[in-house]
Amino acid sequence: MAISDWPAGERPRERLLAQGAGALSDAELLAIFLRTGVKGKSAVELARDLLGHFGGLNRLFAATEKECRGFLGLGQAKYAQLQAVIEMARRALKEEVHQGDALSSPAAVRDYLRLRLAALPHEVFAALFLDAQNRVLAIEELFRGTLTQASVYPREVVKRALSHNAAGVIFAHNHPSGVAEPSQADRWLTDQLKAALGLVEVRVLDHFVVAGAETVSFAERGLL
Repeated sequence: MAISDWPAGERPRERLLAQGAGALSDAELLAIFLRTGVKGKSAVELARDLLGHFGGLNRLFAATEKECRGFLGLGQAKYAQLQAVIEMARRALKEEVHQGDALSSPAAVRDYLRLRLAALPHEVFAALFLDAQNRVLAIEELFRGTLTQASVYPREVVKRALSHNAAGVIFAHNHPSGVAEPSQADRWLTDQLKAALGLVEVRVLDHFVVAGAETVSFAERGLL
């Protein structure tokens, strides 16, 4: 049955307008983006198939054009539209992070880092450099690694902090394994970075580990 034949109160678009986007499931939100289904499947059924095939929204967002083209109902045009939506979301969150005190909007910082790092197939180590009022001066990807690790050099991190005249820094890296729990190596590295930056009076305010939909904060865990 086509979605247009559903009762009005059950159609995703009508429900979104009446109840807000937060009331919809991932499949329903994706169905609104897709707009139409394929022969024998409504847009919601197609959306469920897509999420099941890719393993969720994060994996779908990270899929290549070739991977998307191989799925009926998600061609080149839809892939381009999806990438545009994702990039607009990243930029909107980046704007929010850059406005005001980064520590007063931790949800925006988490959301931005999750959208930027969660779906990457390799490990990336990034930093948000802050001024004395905790306003973001710059966001940089500092190191990139393999599936399991990225080599991080404290001396280079100190150089980047000094180049921005930063008073504080928030670190973030992803775990492609999908497990956000900080490793012993993550803790050791954070201690090393904190000690090195302390010599030039730059504070380490937090370190986030991102994996899938989960983000773990060192500050909240009492690991700083």
